[in-house]
Amino acid sequence: ADHFASAEVEEKQETMSGAREDLEKAWIARRMQLDQCLELQLFYRDCEQAENWMSNRESFLHSDDVDSKEEKIEMMIKKHEDFDKAIGNQEEKIESLQTYADQLIAAEHYAVGDIEDKKKEVMERWAKLKEALIQKRAELGESQTLQQFSRDAEEIETWMLEKLQLAQEENYKDPANIQSKHQKHQAFEAELAANADRIQMVLAMGQNLIDRKKCSGSEEAVQDRLQKISEQWQLLEQKTSEKSMKLKEANRQRTFIAAVKDLDFWLGEVEALLTTDELGKDLSSVQNLMKKHQLVEADIIAHEDRINDMNTQAESLIEPGQFDSDDIRDKRDGITKRYKHIQDLAAHRQSLLNERNTLQQFFRDIADEESWIKEKKLLVTSNDYGRDLTGVQNLKKKHKRFENELASHEPAIQSVHETGQHLIQSSQHGGPGEIEARLKQLSDVWEELKEMSSTRRNKLEESIIYQQFLTNIEEEEAWISEKQQLLTVPDLGDNMAAVQGLIKKHDAFEGDISVHGERCTDICDQGQELIAGKNHHAEAIAARCEQLRNKMFNLGELATVRKANLKDNADYLCFMWKADVVESWIADKEAHVKSDEYGRDLSSVQTLLTKQETFDIGLKAFETEGIQNITELKNKLINSNHIQAQSINKKYSAVIARWNQLLADSSAREQKLLQVQDQFRQIEELYLTFAKKASAFNSWFENAEEDMTDPVRCNSIEEIRSLREAHAQFQASLSSAHADFDALAQLDKQIKSFNVGANPYTWFTMEALSDTWRNLQSIIKQRDAELAQEEVRQEDNDKLRREFAKHANNCYQWLTDTRQQMMEGSGTLEEQLAYIGIKAHEVSGKGADLKNIEDIGAVLEEKLILDNRYTEHSNVGLNQQWDQLNQLGMRIRHNLEQQIQARNQSGVSEDALKEFSMMFRHFDREKTGRLDHNAFKSCLRALGYDLPMVEEPEPEFEEILNIVDPNRDGFVTLQEYMAFMISKETENVQSSEEIENAFRAITAQERDYVTKEELYSNLSKEMADYCIARMKPYVDPKTSQPITGALDYMEFTRTLFS
Repeated sequence: ADHFASAEVEEKQETMSGAREDLEKAWIARRMQLDQCLELQLFYRDCEQAENWMSNRESFLHSDDVDSKEEKIEMMIKKHEDFDKAIGNQEEKIESLQTYADQLIAAEHYAVGDIEDKKKEVMERWAKLKEALIQKRAELGESQTLQQFSRDAEEIETWMLEKLQLAQEENYKDPANIQSKHQKHQAFEAELAANADRIQMVLAMGQNLIDRKKCSGSEEAVQDRLQKISEQWQLLEQKTSEKSMKLKEANRQRTFIAAVKDLDFWLGEVEALLTTDELGKDLSSVQNLMKKHQLVEADIIAHEDRINDMNTQAESLIEPGQFDSDDIRDKRDGITKRYKHIQDLAAHRQSLLNERNTLQQFFRDIADEESWIKEKKLLVTSNDYGRDLTGVQNLKKKHKRFENELASHEPAIQSVHETGQHLIQSSQHGGPGEIEARLKQLSDVWEELKEMSSTRRNKLEESIIYQQFLTNIEEEEAWISEKQQLLTVPDLGDNMAAVQGLIKKHDAFEGDISVHGERCTDICDQGQELIAGKNHHAEAIAARCEQLRNKMFNLGELATVRKANLKDNADYLCFMWKADVVESWIADKEAHVKSDEYGRDLSSVQTLLTKQETFDIGLKAFETEGIQNITELKNKLINSNHIQAQSINKKYSAVIARWNQLLADSSAREQKLLQVQDQFRQIEELYLTFAKKASAFNSWFENAEEDMTDPVRCNSIEEIRSLREAHAQFQASLSSAHADFDALAQLDKQIKSFNVGANPYTWFTMEALSDTWRNLQSIIKQRDAELAQEEVRQEDNDKLRREFAKHANNCYQWLTDTRQQMMEGSGTLEEQLAYIGIKAHEVSGKGADLKNIEDIGAVLEEKLILDNRYTEHSNVGLNQQWDQLNQLGMRIRHNLEQQIQARNQSGVSEDALKEFSMMFRHFDREKTGRLDHNAFKSCLRALGYDLPMVEEPEPEFEEILNIVDPNRDGFVTLQEYMAFMISKETENVQSSEEIENAFRAITAQERDYVTKEELYSNLSKEMADYCIARMKPYVDPKTSQPITGALDYMEFTRTLFS
């Protein structure tokens, strides 16, 4: 509007706007100032609270002086432990106050100087408070240690005074219960040894207090106390050792006196045993005394060690001179002298007992030998010389053992004689006349025993000869009696086998008669020798010999008669057996010629004719061998006037009659077989012709039926068209098959006119072939319909194949192109990451196309279309390719993120990461996003790794595989590969401390900051640029001001590893 004061209004508005802006700025400034005032007051309040708390604690620390009393010290230590906990709780408040002050200073508060001074004052006071607390706690600990030393020293001094009184007691002078006293003292010494470490610990504690000057000014008193404890301990050990020696000496003296008493009593007993005059009245009593004396001697020898021990104890008691040495020496000498005396007495008594034992043993030996000789006389005076050969032989064996016993016993007799002569010559023994008389009596009875033994031996030998003669005669007579019974048996055998067995036995028996005849002659000659030797059995021997000769003669006569009877019976049975054999053979052949079997066909008739010819040849051969043999045998028996001549003639006539009838029947059967053969030859030709044509027709039909009934299931249009052409050709060839069928019908009619059975050369019949021909006509019609239906189905299937192939090929080409584009990877890492994200979105959207292809594939599978010549791809393969591409996108995206993180945090350059990625893509020729082990090794070699190209496992490469492919699945993915290469680039950096040490090493004087010049001079340009871009300016902690050109590598390192 055109107001007259528009200019003034605008000016006023501008003035108002400016004033409003100034007011708003002033208001904001005022609000900020008030906020800062509030913050400052809050800070002062917190500082005041902290100072008040510290004032209370400072007064507490200054008011408590260290007291020397133990109870007071422990109470003060408990207070300071509570104070420590309060300090810990307050620490958080102080840190919060300090943080709050730093925030106010960082926010450029208007009272920055006052806040800084107040914070510094509070923190200094806080530090002093903690130092005072630590110092106070140390003073309390020293006082506690000193009090502990005083208490331990008092306990040790009291204990040593008690033990010193026990060590100074002289109870060893009383010999009563000295062993018990010694044992108590040993326990006392063990108690001292157990407390030695405790005393040394007290001494070490006191010396430690002196060395550290922690005795509160009483170092000399502590030193004197330590000296007193040490001297008192040495005195206690000395008195204990002296008392131990005294107790040991008293114990040894008690042991010596007891040993002397025991030995004195034992010596008295032994002396009484050795001084007796009893030496024994016979051998038994002497031997008992010797056994007792041996026990005494063993006891004396056993006490020798006790005597030696007693002497040793005496010497140990005499040498120190602290006891009654003279009394101990007298006792020792007395015991030693008495022991020597009983040794001499023992030797003397042993000599007397040995002499008495020798004499008594001699008389005992003579009595034993006389008793033995008397016992043996009873054996040799027996009149028993045996009743048979076995008894005599047993008696002779017993006598032989008896003679051997005499021979073995003769040295014992001789030993007794020698002992007697020795006793006679010895002047120490009394009664030599008695000894000589006993020896002469022993010699006489011994010679008499040997003479009686010789006489009995001769009589036993004569008895053996006589018993052997009787045994031989009885054996021969028993054999003759046995054979006589066999020869008188009327059985001559019922058949040829039995007769031949009896003849063989008789021949063997005649051989036995010859052998036993010679034996009988030898026995009779032996009997004559015994008679000539004037044997007292001469008459009995002569009678037995004559009886044996008569029995042997009668046995020979019986054997001759039985042999003749066996020969006649064998000839008769032989003829009858041969006649039976011939008659049996004829009966067997009669069944053949009377058979009604003339064959069912030509082959069987020819077989029967062949058998008939063989049969006729057998008849002629048997006539020569069988009939002529029995004829000759019959004539021989009849001419010899055999007792069975009538039976022989009757048997022969019956056999000849059956033989002639067999020849006539055989000739008639041969003529009949020849007639049947001609008829079957004509039928056979018709059979063969029909079989050949029927087989050929059936083979043609089976092939045609197999082709016609084969399921019409094709996989393409070409296949169904080929089947239709083949079917048309087959229908054209049916006319020739019909002519063959008519020819078969005519042959079947001729065969049936002969009224014969089924054709043996084929199982086909004309009826079956007619059914087959009619069935073929219906199969041909059905085949025509199936082929037409299949042709329509194959045309529909081909359309589906073309449609699926079109979509599948397009999808596969897109997947391949997309994979290649994703694996190429150009531009920066961020650009690559964005590109991969776009491609991953496109891959996800491709799922709809795959769904369409899967639907078409499902229709193909439903119609059982399993092959497609228009494409090599399948639903499963395309889905796998899509899944792999999707996973590849995720792996590449994760890998790029990993590279970006490595570039930003670990300092790996982007060029190095691109080189790693490019090298992986170069060896990933199939663009699968993974490498096998050989390709991975080639990639590492291309990157500069020194790995040999060998097939054998290589340790360095195996260690790398343990990192990238620990489960050994055979492949290394891009993600695993990049992680390994990044770790290798940064493997020398293990911790933030190592990086800090590295930066500190390149700085001058090892400062906490680094300059740009130092970075460029020690690092590559890329690494230096990376560090400079991320390092903050360094602020001096003392002045809180930044240093020009200084970079804070400490903060950079913490950020890098956070």
